[in-house]
Amino acid sequence: MNLNQILDKYMGGLFGYLIVGGLATIVEWAGFWLFSEKIGIAYLLATTFAFAVSTFANWLFGRLLVFRGTQSQSLLREILSVYLASVVGLLLNLLIMFVLVQLLAVGKMPAKMIATVLVFAYNYLIRKLVIYKK
Repeated sequence: MNLNQILDKYMGGLFGYLIVGGLATIVEWAGFWLFSEKIGIAYLLATTFAFAVSTFANWLFGRLLVFRGTQSQSLLREILSVYLASVVGLLLNLLIMFVLVQLLAVGKMPAKMIATVLVFAYNYLIRKLVIYKK
């Protein structure tokens, strides 16, 4: 079995996106920690920066592993579509962060982890059903 066959068999669909999402989550959490804790940027702005970086990582990993061969638009248009779709995810992420941190007094990093899990399903569905629909 060659690499393309392995990727097609095991990385297509939700399972592959869980791996892609996991990789992007690591990028997002590391970015959030770096921006928030090490650089000292306010948590909502740090969330925005980390989300922007992880969205690119999510697009790249997803394009290489899950949504291979489904490009129906130019690369630039595809990336822009992913970022535009991710704006809703970012707004959900910020809302969840605000509610958890400001209203429920949850720590910033645990709140970030909870927000990431809750926004994951939206991110997968918008890519599967809209951006990379067959």
